[in-house]
Amino acid sequence: MKRLALSALMLAIVVVWGWTFVIVKEAIAAYGVLPFLAVRYAIATVAIGLFAARRVTRASLTTGGLIGLVLAAAYLFQTFGLRLTTPTNSGVITGLFVVFAPVANRLFYGVRTSRLLWGAIGLCVAGLVLLSGGSPDGVAPGDVLTLGAAACFGVHVALLDRHAKHHDASALAFAQVGVAAIVFLLACPMRTMPAWPTRQVWFALVMTGIVATAAAFYVQTFVQQRLPAVQTAMIIVLEPLFAAIFGYWLANDRLTAIQIVGAALMTGAAGVAEVVPLLRQQIRRSGPPQAPPRGQPR
Repeated sequence: MKRLALSALMLAIVVVWGWTFVIVKEAIAAYGVLPFLAVRYAIATVAIGLFAARRVTRASLTTGGLIGLVLAAAYLFQTFGLRLTTPTNSGVITGLFVVFAPVANRLFYGVRTSRLLWGAIGLCVAGLVLLSGGSPDGVAPGDVLTLGAAACFGVHVALLDRHAKHHDASALAFAQVGVAAIVFLLACPMRTMPAWPTRQVWFALVMTGIVATAAAFYVQTFVQQRLPAVQTAMIIVLEPLFAAIFGYWLANDRLTAIQIVGAALMTGAAGVAEVVPLLRQQIRRSGPPQAPPRGQPR
């Protein structure tokens, strides 16, 4: 049950991430990519710092800072890409991080991925191909940038899997978003700063800064202290599905029949990756049937 609760917690964050593709695209059109990221992450840094500052150590600051550089690169690729593609395409291509996460784990740390999870990853990739290939808009320039984001997010998941267990979750999240905020602020010269944000942009900044960044990366770090990287990735890979749902609902992105099949494949693969390990764990706990004492009927 603890594993299911952690999975449900991560899934709630994934739903929020899927929703933010729509509101972020609208906000950056009015406010600009770098200013939006700088203010968003500054808000997130303050939000986490209110309760994490006392827990920060030199080790967590160093480790989280390095992971934060990867996170900053991921969001630069993703947000610039989102400006040049649809929310649905951006969410779909970002989901390809599920391929990069086990590859990064293998290259950096020699961690093997089970055949079951590779099979689930294969189904997810097939679903992603159908979900993106069925798009009436085809491949947009921003899709290439978003692929770079997917690679960075895969590395981010692998790094958290390796280091999250050794640090306080809030301290590591604070270091990540703090370093990312510094990167965005340095990359955002004053001449590019637009006028005071509108009410709509402020809504996007506060929601993404507090919920989709501060709370989300704390939850992801907390969950990855307790679940393996690939299993966490199989939950996060549902983000494109929710991006497509919210894109349909809020941004008039329409799914074709092929895209619906792709979404179903992704959902089924994530379900298999979650349910089968639980069944195996239950079988191991119950153990083999014990023989009755000698002299008693079988």
